[in-house]
Amino acid sequence: MQIGVQIPDFTTPGGPARLGAGLAAVARTADDAGFGFVAVMDHFFQIRSIGPPEREMLEAYTTLGYLAGLTSRAKLLTLVTGAVYRPPGILAKIVTTLDVLSGGRAWLGIGAAWNEEESRGLGIPFPPVAERFERLEETLQICLQMWRGDETPYHGKHFQLERPLNSPQALARPHPPIMIGGGGERKTLRLVARYAQACNMFPGPELARKLDVLRAHCDAEGRDYDEITKTVYFIFDPGERGEKAAEMVDQLGRLAEMGLRRGHRRRGERMGRPAPGDHRQRGNPAGRRPLAGRRHRTRRHMGAGVPCALAGLAR
Repeated sequence: MQIGVQIPDFTTPGGPARLGAGLAAVARTADDAGFGFVAVMDHFFQIRSIGPPEREMLEAYTTLGYLAGLTSRAKLLTLVTGAVYRPPGILAKIVTTLDVLSGGRAWLGIGAAWNEEESRGLGIPFPPVAERFERLEETLQICLQMWRGDETPYHGKHFQLERPLNSPQALARPHPPIMIGGGGERKTLRLVARYAQACNMFPGPELARKLDVLRAHCDAEGRDYDEITKTVYFIFDPGERGEKAAEMVDQLGRLAEMGLRRGHRRRGERMGRPAPGDHRQRGNPAGRRPLAGRRHRTRRHMGAGVPCALAGLAR
């Protein structure tokens, strides 16, 4: 199982003057510790589950560009971009730029968008949900066309591009991986099967059934289910002194077991609990510092609560 970090909260004790330094410390800590992804939300107002809308919220792709210069290994993405937030051709250029400047580490995280408050507040058109999904699919088509180097005019229901030129091209081959966020069974998971290399859902009692739905969509699309990386949000809380670490590893192990039932045993086995005091184990060959210590460092740097993180169900 691969672990990533999502940074949802930019409110720190030092205020905006210290935000850049704190964010840099979190990103470097995660990158050095071996986290596979560093992600930020793509919102313009803070979301209600974190705090009031007036709390600090950085623009996502400017932030990822900053993090690209501070890291060398972790993949960089939003969880996730709302398809209505930026014109598709511009979004393709943005993700391509991030990919080139990060040495091929950008992913496109995208969804249909849900936050009407921030959209209305900043004058972003926010059509009904059916149209947002239509726009999402056209956005995916346009990004993929531009990453293929195909400058043929695109004429869709909502977008018309006369010359979808993309230069320079992304370094990632065949293109920056696409992660679609959400668990909608009729539309979202169908788009995952058709276009994406990864999906992002919430853990819970419905997760196993949603993975079965995704498998059915893959069968209908002629797509190999095992090609898709399945990810979920996961709240890391090992406790102040690591007293909850074993419980947390067990929770991650149960998520990995869902992948094991689908032929992902190798990475699931890496989630086995280590012997007491033994950090040099399968999945941690370098003997890195245990997660509890890393979590303490990120809390000290940002002054925030437990970070929300991305836990990957291995392919």
